[in-house]
Amino acid sequence: MKTEHFDVLVVGAGLSGIGAGYHLKTHCPGKTYAILEGRAAIGGTWDLFRYPGIRSDSDMYTLGYSFKPWKAAKAIADGPSILDYVRETATEHGIDRHIRFGHHVKRASWSSDTATWTVEAEHDGQTVSFTCGFIYMCAGYYNYASGYTPDFPGAETFKGRIVHPQQWPEDLDYSGKKVVVIGSGATAVTLVPEMAKTAGHVTMLQRSPTYVVSRPAEDGIANWLRAKLPAMTAYGITRWKNVLFQLLFFNMARKNPGKTKERLLGMVREHLGPDYDVATHFTPSYNPWDQRLCLVPDADLFDSIKSGASSVVTDHIDTFTETGIRLKSGKTLEADVIVTATGLRMQLLSDMQVVVDGAVQDLSKAMSYKGMMFSDVPNLASAFGYTNASWTLKADLTSEYICRLLNHMTRTGTDSCTPRITDPDMETAPWLDFSSGYVQRAMEKFPKQGSKAPWKVHQNYALDLMTLRLGKVEDGVMEFGRRKVKAAA
Repeated sequence: MKTEHFDVLVVGAGLSGIGAGYHLKTHCPGKTYAILEGRAAIGGTWDLFRYPGIRSDSDMYTLGYSFKPWKAAKAIADGPSILDYVRETATEHGIDRHIRFGHHVKRASWSSDTATWTVEAEHDGQTVSFTCGFIYMCAGYYNYASGYTPDFPGAETFKGRIVHPQQWPEDLDYSGKKVVVIGSGATAVTLVPEMAKTAGHVTMLQRSPTYVVSRPAEDGIANWLRAKLPAMTAYGITRWKNVLFQLLFFNMARKNPGKTKERLLGMVREHLGPDYDVATHFTPSYNPWDQRLCLVPDADLFDSIKSGASSVVTDHIDTFTETGIRLKSGKTLEADVIVTATGLRMQLLSDMQVVVDGAVQDLSKAMSYKGMMFSDVPNLASAFGYTNASWTLKADLTSEYICRLLNHMTRTGTDSCTPRITDPDMETAPWLDFSSGYVQRAMEKFPKQGSKAPWKVHQNYALDLMTLRLGKVEDGVMEFGRRKVKAAA
């Protein structure tokens, strides 16, 4: 069978991959592309996760695409609505016709002689190959097959049901039952109030607290603007309003962490009342934005706690028992269902093996170029969103920059682009400056970032906008080259 060749292969048909398809179609209309998707459906995260109450933890005016207005009333949207938005985008622009479902990418081998990648994927139990000039990884940052669950002592003795949100069983009936949700992150604070609507009682069990912030599910200003202005104009204004607010809040938190912490905890007290033990259950030991803040719409978590339908316990697990969990304090939590909302397993490039001219690459020893490419690895980029803002803000900019890069190579008659480190004495740091457990468990496998541009990873949309949309492509670091021999037809 003849190996298919494309100018660009995109890996992943989720939020980032569909956005990449739009940018390639719009800004590189002469380029051929295909999207390889490991699963059988569009949507990525928003198709994979099916747990109760799944929703965005960012507003849809920034999580949505720059080119497609979010028109629903709710800014903090539920998972099915986001999935519909992604699918609608793919259909409207014909991107769905470029998707190859059921293709798990395993290996990519670069040849400098021909300036091509050979990409191997598993499909229907067989290995299939493609060739391309450029690979754009849009497959997210975590393992889709399974989430992270610690080895809890005694878990095998529990007589009830243990589930992880990433593999939510369709037949799970928790109506009237005692539920314990282990965790304090975005998934846990989403699950607790939703499950509490029908469960007998839901307990959120956490080792340590997280900052939790309530915002209205609907953006009143956005809805007013949409009623008065053309959809794209209203969307653009709201998008920038929210971007600037986020940048202001993040910078304020970094400059004045004590005051920011005081204000955040003050808002929790306003919701839960003066008698609630905020110090124990909602006061983290770290500063705001050392980890991502948890967003709850319309104070639903706090309302659930106040009503008595749910509660928070801050303690450490000693062991699971037949009927629940015994804590280090000696207290026992009775449970019929235990949900381990204990995080994701991060992975780089979907664990795809990268080979350059016969040499397997250890990307943990590489440096991240502009937060998307890797030192000494040609024609390969990856979409990775912000830790302090919406994912799609950075993914959109990354797609724009890749299109600029591809068009530059077409204009200059070059075939390869390779970031090269020109300052060997530059200081390095972990790729992400983030203390969350799921990040810390994986950072040793990820590339490093440098102390100066273009190797420093900025968590700043405005700065990245200037660099990626307006900055020079030929920056003295990116090395352009030509193939030595023509690739086989």
